[in-house]
Amino acid sequence: MASISAASMSFLSTLVMLMLLALRGANASGIAIYWGQNGNEGTLKETCAAGNYEYVILAFLPTFGNGRTPMLNLAGHCDPYSNGCTGLSSDIKSCQDKGIKVLLSLGGGAGSYSLSSSEDARQVATYLWNNFLGGQSSSRPLGPAVLDGIDFDIEGGTDQHYDDLARYLSGYSNKGKKVYLSAAPQCPFPDAWIGNALKTGLFDFVWVQFYNNPPCQYTSGDVANLEDAWKIWVSDIPATKIFLGLPASPEAAGSGYIPVPDLTSKILPSIKGSAKYGGVMLWSKYYDDQSGYSSSIKSHV
Repeated sequence: MASISAASMSFLSTLVMLMLLALRGANASGIAIYWGQNGNEGTLKETCAAGNYEYVILAFLPTFGNGRTPMLNLAGHCDPYSNGCTGLSSDIKSCQDKGIKVLLSLGGGAGSYSLSSSEDARQVATYLWNNFLGGQSSSRPLGPAVLDGIDFDIEGGTDQHYDDLARYLSGYSNKGKKVYLSAAPQCPFPDAWIGNALKTGLFDFVWVQFYNNPPCQYTSGDVANLEDAWKIWVSDIPATKIFLGLPASPEAAGSGYIPVPDLTSKILPSIKGSAKYGGVMLWSKYYDDQSGYSSSIKSHV
């Protein structure tokens, strides 16, 4: 039997090391943050430089579908009507250079959006591809930077054709760079708006909103409702990673805020064993700045 050369051994050990690193990266958990709805939350570049977040979700594209002209809304950060948001391109690239995934969120709590047909979903997907992802358009609202994916934060309109939208967007992954898909359903299962879309199994990250929903959120010492809901989500949704979505401060939501000691001692230890556990999502960067929540929980996530 021929002996393995030193060079081959070196190559094999390097290969094993790379595989282990890839595996660790695939299983790494982290914090996702929504940015864009308060002009006083710092720049996107500063957000990524903070070192606390693995995912930054730009909020929102609240107007799309059914013949509407898609329109970005980043509150006090920039004016998309005058092409004022194209300067964010360098910020997006600086985030991505740090290994942070940057996604654009569709919808939000206040918007004008719906999909009227499968063809409408296809047209919206084409628009997103050409204007925010790897396609080409003369009017890219965020400039030339190519986002990592699209987030579905659907909280109104109808529940129709978001499964079609997910399929069309996912299809663009065949053109080179993977298009990541994420979603922010409410914790009552199944989600009223994107429950059907989530069944497609095309979503990489699902950050479930465990707030403003008393039946399935944490309330002063009682973890049972949240734990029960979490078990349903991780067992019934075919997603790569599922995140615990929380308000970053008591002011960030009407209910569901979890004090840091309760999160780190009671909640996280009980859910981190799930194979699909991905980490924690926070709403939002502005409130996180006020509370320091992400810094307090980062080492526990």
